[in-house]
Amino acid sequence: MSEFVQSFNQENKEEVQLVTIYDDENFFNKYREMPRSQKGLAGAGEWQTLKKLLPDFTDKTVLDLGCGYGWHCQYAAQHDAKAVTGVDISEKMLAVAKDKTKGYPVNYLKADIATVTFPPASFDIVISSLAIHYLADFGSLIANIKSYLKPGGTLIFSVEHPAFTAEGTEDWYYDDNGEILHYPLDSYFLEGSRETTFLGEKVMKYHRTLTTYLQTLLKHHFTLLDVVEPMPPANMLDEPGMKDELRRPMMLIVKAQNQIDSMNIH
Repeated sequence: MSEFVQSFNQENKEEVQLVTIYDDENFFNKYREMPRSQKGLAGAGEWQTLKKLLPDFTDKTVLDLGCGYGWHCQYAAQHDAKAVTGVDISEKMLAVAKDKTKGYPVNYLKADIATVTFPPASFDIVISSLAIHYLADFGSLIANIKSYLKPGGTLIFSVEHPAFTAEGTEDWYYDDNGEILHYPLDSYFLEGSRETTFLGEKVMKYHRTLTTYLQTLLKHHFTLLDVVEPMPPANMLDEPGMKDELRRPMMLIVKAQNQIDSMNIH
């Protein structure tokens, strides 16, 4: 679940370089103290929902785009995947991932998930957890995935929900006493970049509508299998802030199948 930040020219705001904030020592130290980093999949509020949607990994070739700490790579390997490949742009994240999956059939590649390429029909399953909303061009990504996902193969990804990313600040509105009033929903149909703050650092994300997510898959001849807005599980509701997550959707999970014979689909 590696997250990216864009480096900008301060005079004209043109994008000049893709870098990863996770290779900053101070930021990485803050990130590894988060519950997700400490507890792994069990510390992720969406995990119990995502777990139910995962396909059978037995004897499958699996790709994890934006693999971060390698939690999903480890899970796939533990559930009898034949081979697992994790891709991330952060050296620090990959170092942790490699340490976690020693002895498993997992290989890691330092690369940009937006442009990384593989031979055609290389994978049975492609997973991406909370990374795609850091990419500007969703259509290009899906076209790439289609090229290296086997016909009939499964794509499953999670992103921040469009209702969560639309306004941009990704924060609640509060009253004068610091109590939550509501969550802002604005500029929903104005797709594009959004600058927000994560662990005290500015990061760039990309908002797109639910229609764009789903129609892009359909236009690239994927069959939608599941579309789910995960809620925190009951056993996590006593954790700080978790009950508030029932007030608006924070995440979206989409599961789709690469159609076997897209040439005959109109």
